[in-house]
Amino acid sequence: MSRVEENKLLKKNNLMNTAFQLFTSQGLAKTSISDIVERAGVAKGTFYLYFKDKYDLHEKLVIHQSEQLFQHALEQSGYQNAETSADKLIAIIDDILYQLQKNPLLLQFINKNLSWGVFRRAINKWEPDYPAIFEEILGTSPADRKTLEIEVYTILELVGSTCHSVILNSDPVGLDTYLPYLHRFIRAIMAGFAAG
Repeated sequence: MSRVEENKLLKKNNLMNTAFQLFTSQGLAKTSISDIVERAGVAKGTFYLYFKDKYDLHEKLVIHQSEQLFQHALEQSGYQNAETSADKLIAIIDDILYQLQKNPLLLQFINKNLSWGVFRRAINKWEPDYPAIFEEILGTSPADRKTLEIEVYTILELVGSTCHSVILNSDPVGLDTYLPYLHRFIRAIMAGFAAG
């Protein structure tokens, strides 16, 4: 990477990190582009080299943060050693949930903003090819991609909607107590999809 490219990447990352801090501390509505560039120490024109507006930056941040969580889970969860597809997926999900438990601001940021449409666009842009990884984990072929998408959607919606309160408020129980139930539900969903 050339020095110019490295400098551009540093500026873009600085803008993203600054925006994340501002979005999580004061919210999207109360954060202006001027706030972001001032705190990042760059010119307003630099902002527009990378982002159309603050909503574009916000969406890219959600995608980036989600990718980081998933990448960590792929590298650290040990899912490759699991015997079944369900065990592999559960290992990845558990890793992500424990990451979010350590960083509740990130959970609030992603959970409020990660719609299925954003997630689908995100996984199609990520490197490596995450749809192929899901196909491998869930034991489906590329021809079954629509069914795979529905299965992943169903599981992600279950995990996202039930674990938000569990992680942030231990309501109705804490994460460690809830996980065996979640695992059972994930296995049931996967069995239902496998049965057709």
